[in-house]
Amino acid sequence: MTIVIIVIVALVVLVLLGLVLAYNGLVRKRNRTQEAWSQIDVELKRRHDLIPNLVETVKGYAAHERGTFQAVTEARAAAVSAGATGDPARIAPAENALSQSLRSLFAVAENYPQLRAVESFVQLQEQLTATEDKLEFARRYYNTSARDYNIALQTFPRNLVAGAFGGFHAVGYFEADVADRAVPQVSFGAQAGPADPAGPPGQAAGPPPPGPAAGPPAG
Repeated sequence: MTIVIIVIVALVVLVLLGLVLAYNGLVRKRNRTQEAWSQIDVELKRRHDLIPNLVETVKGYAAHERGTFQAVTEARAAAVSAGATGDPARIAPAENALSQSLRSLFAVAENYPQLRAVESFVQLQEQLTATEDKLEFARRYYNTSARDYNIALQTFPRNLVAGAFGGFHAVGYFEADVADRAVPQVSFGAQAGPADPAGPPGQAAGPPPPGPAAGPPAG
């Protein structure tokens, strides 16, 4: 009889120990996932803060590109609004749309070589590039943490612990579109693109350089 009681007590202790370990493991994975998401949130906010200044800088050289500027502004507003929800399933599409609008903005900037001499534009470009790099690293870390946490919620016996104690819920992944995984950049090569005929703000366009007279059009 004594042996039976000892065995029962040992089994109860093992079960309780297993429950404690399972619960603590879930807490650690949940906290790691929340911490990983907070890193994404920081980089997204920094990204959102850089964009208005970037738009204003480019606007000074390409004021007529109103459609592009409006698209970036609206995409940023949608991303900020989605970010307030804290739901990766809503935030990721909004951020992907913002990345697409930024590529359009940089495509416009490439047509104005004067911008490469503007220190504020260069600094904003470098800061945005650094932010995108950090965001990509944070995204991968978060998705890895979210995967481990979701697997733990679905495997025995942690799924029983999660259901019994509550407070543990599966989390979504922060997925970027394949096209948006590349950091948006402006490439100013040795060969300049078409220049703004009006030149920098406040500078009148000069006369065209002298050259040979144009011949008759080819037949």
